[in-house]
Amino acid sequence: MKKVISLILLLAFANLLVQAQSDKSLPGKVSIYTTAMDTDLRLTPTGSSEFADFGQPLETQICVFVDPEKTFQTFLGIGGAITDASAETFYKLPESRQKEILSAYFSRDKGIGYSLIRTNIHSCDFSSYSYTYVKDNDKELNSFSIDHDKKYRIPMIKAAMQEAGGEVTFYASPWSPPAWMKDNNNMLRGGKLKKEFYQAWADYFVRFIKSYEQEGIPVWGVTIQNEPMATQKWESCIFTAEEERDFLKYNLGPTMHKAGLGDKKIVMWDHNRDLVYQRASTYFSDPDVDKYAWGIGFHWYEDWSGGVPVFENIRRVQEAFPDKHMLFTEGCAESFDANRYEAWVLGEEYGRSMIHDFNNGTVGWTDWNILLDETGGPNHVGNFCFAPVHAITGTGEVIYTNSYYYIGHFSKFIHPGARRIIASPSRSQLISTAFKNPDGSTVVVVMNETEKAADYYLWIDGKAAPLTSLPRSIMTLVF
Repeated sequence: MKKVISLILLLAFANLLVQAQSDKSLPGKVSIYTTAMDTDLRLTPTGSSEFADFGQPLETQICVFVDPEKTFQTFLGIGGAITDASAETFYKLPESRQKEILSAYFSRDKGIGYSLIRTNIHSCDFSSYSYTYVKDNDKELNSFSIDHDKKYRIPMIKAAMQEAGGEVTFYASPWSPPAWMKDNNNMLRGGKLKKEFYQAWADYFVRFIKSYEQEGIPVWGVTIQNEPMATQKWESCIFTAEEERDFLKYNLGPTMHKAGLGDKKIVMWDHNRDLVYQRASTYFSDPDVDKYAWGIGFHWYEDWSGGVPVFENIRRVQEAFPDKHMLFTEGCAESFDANRYEAWVLGEEYGRSMIHDFNNGTVGWTDWNILLDETGGPNHVGNFCFAPVHAITGTGEVIYTNSYYYIGHFSKFIHPGARRIIASPSRSQLISTAFKNPDGSTVVVVMNETEKAADYYLWIDGKAAPLTSLPRSIMTLVF
């Protein structure tokens, strides 16, 4: 009898092993989407490939190794900023073009499925002029009103959210407190928030959040200050790490909790990758900050000094503070030139940054203006920049730069709630990142910045699918 029971158990165990092997089997087909220079391919379906047994690759066989069993950060989303400039440009267009742009950005089926929106708290450089929501010297904020935003910005934000089916993470950032709260009495050119107005400024955040939510726009969170170490010719304000920490610790954090907004996320830094570790270490060495800060926001402009992006600094913060989240909050190609709409490097900058930032632990990625006009504005201080989409407001023409398609290789296929998994190319001409979606699909993005095509294999657990990466291209693989 014991031998019979043992045999039954052995057969059951063998059956479990077979089932386990079956569970690890890969789907046979990989769907391919490609954007490539000197071709008509723009986020274009370009066929499929099949997995087959492969085993140990040779050193001469280029591979992108993917390991779905090793999971990392949870994906929040990808999107862009609806600024005054974007909204003003949007409403200069015919209604048919407005619908086209909303669909192109926020529809997952017809467009690239944006799921994040950032906006400015009162004016920034991408506004037609400087303004605030209160009258001068109104410390009690009795005059607070967002009527300015109701003309263009709020309607566009609501229309975008509707196009996305309501599944959008919305957050806001200030560029400067009102002039009368600052030591330079100017919203522009840096200056600092006076200590006597720390509490009034914290109350201002609360008023903003509640006012927008009364308009039917759920607010996920705020950043404390856009670029707090940059004295700009536009709206700007300087906070040292200690000053930002203390404003959060003693004013903004407690004020939001007291107002019933403790569930709103507060993002610190919101500036370049260069100083990010110093800022994070200063913030998070204080246990009181930990109660209020969700994580760190960052931009990509550290190459202003002539260097290259320091992507690895994001990993340093993640290694030191693994319970804090990293969010890319702004990036764009500066120095607008209408002769460069077709410049291929515009999109490549996005692809390169997104791959490295996600691989270094970033949970979400937010482009700057989603739409600008034919001047790279409007911008009230002449800081004209590129956007993925430009409108020629006189004719109603809409121009999609290749940045739009490069971003779409991520945002269209990686869904909120996805988990990053390992993607490891065997040759430097390819860079890659990968995610596993909540529905079980796997998304691998592969980018080739070289002038040569690269034949390679997508390799997973001893099986591989043959693929070709075209010169100066990006491709998304879905299976």
